[in-house]
Amino acid sequence: MSWKPRSAVVLALGGAILMAMALYFIFLRPPLLPEDLRFLGASDAELRSSLPRLSIWLQRVFWVLGGYILATGALTFYVAVTSFRARARGAAMTTAFAGLTSVGLMAAVNVLIASDFKWPLIALAMVWALALVLYLLEGRAAARDLFPGQRQPGIRPEIRRT
Repeated sequence: MSWKPRSAVVLALGGAILMAMALYFIFLRPPLLPEDLRFLGASDAELRSSLPRLSIWLQRVFWVLGGYILATGALTFYVAVTSFRARARGAAMTTAFAGLTSVGLMAAVNVLIASDFKWPLIALAMVWALALVLYLLEGRAAARDLFPGQRQPGIRPEIRRT
C-alpha cells in the first residue's frame, strides 16, 4: 500500500486498530472489569452470588461484540484502500456516518460512564476524524492543482499585494 493519499492511510490505520481491539474483546477481555463493578456499585462476589451465570453470558456477549468490531475494522480498512483512496462518490459521507455511529458513539458512551478506556477510545475517534479532515484538504489541494488561478468554491483566493 502506498503512503498516499494520507487520508486513506490514516483511515486504514483506524481500521487496523479496530481489528486489534476486536481481538482483545474476543480473546482477552474478562467478563467484568473493575470499572464495570464500580459503575454497578457491586462487588464481584455479590454479582456471582446473585447472578451466577452473568460472567458466562457476558463473555458470549463480548465475543459477539468483538465479531462486530472485527467486521467494522475489516470493512473500514477495505474502504480506506479502495473507494476512499479513489475518492469514490459517497465514500467520505459513508465513512463519516460509520465513524460517528461506531467509534464516535463508543467513545461518547465511555466518557458518560467515566470508563478507564475513554482516552484511547477518544484517540481512536480522532484518528477517524483526522482521516476525514485530510480527505477534505486533499480534495481542495487537488482542485487547486487542476484549476490553477481559478476561484474554487469554499477556497478563499490569495490576496496579492503589490
